[in-house]
Amino acid sequence: MKFQTTVPVVALLGIASSHTIFTQLTVGSTTNGIGVGIRIPSYDGPITDVNSNYIACNGGPNPTTASPKVIDVQAGTTVKARWRHTQESTASDVIDAGHKGPVMAYLKKVSNAATDPGYGSGWFKISEAGFTNPSGQYLLRAELIALHGARTSGGAQFYMECAQINITGGTGSKTPATVSLPGAYRATDPGIMLDIYQGLKSYTIPGMLMGNGV
Repeated sequence: MKFQTTVPVVALLGIASSHTIFTQLTVGSTTNGIGVGIRIPSYDGPITDVNSNYIACNGGPNPTTASPKVIDVQAGTTVKARWRHTQESTASDVIDAGHKGPVMAYLKKVSNAATDPGYGSGWFKISEAGFTNPSGQYLLRAELIALHGARTSGGAQFYMECAQINITGGTGSKTPATVSLPGAYRATDPGIMLDIYQGLKSYTIPGMLMGNGV
């Protein structure tokens, strides 16, 4: 499976925003409907507490609606996360380009993607180049972090949703290193608490290092 996003990125460092929702998942040439196979929230607000269970798949202040759909993904297929300002927004209203931050994606192998709560251990970061994963059900967590207010602890804004997917035809056999959500981030991590307006010359993307494939 190869992951892409409709948000422009360069080496996963790109434009993030202060209010946005991962609304649709495109698998190959097929774009699923809004909220199909995604735990979509009713509000486009952020999660700011990195120690909250909601850092995994959203919820809490942004109540999510469960989806009974698990989307089939053939191994090797490109999947694309589509972001919009709100569920009703058009393609021209994705995010406010005034805020910047990293764009990332994680997977978690689960027994039932429709019911697993998401939080806890088992998450691994996937690169834009893609992975060959073992067949089975996964949660695909797409995330944007807005850093315009990140000068102080708790100022970074996390936007994420989890898509429910079933990978078929996978041949991977290696077990990737994993992290827990919450647990992968600290409020004072150098990629989470910083002033992006003070001559930033380099940036450390938060969370675990991206793997090279499993």
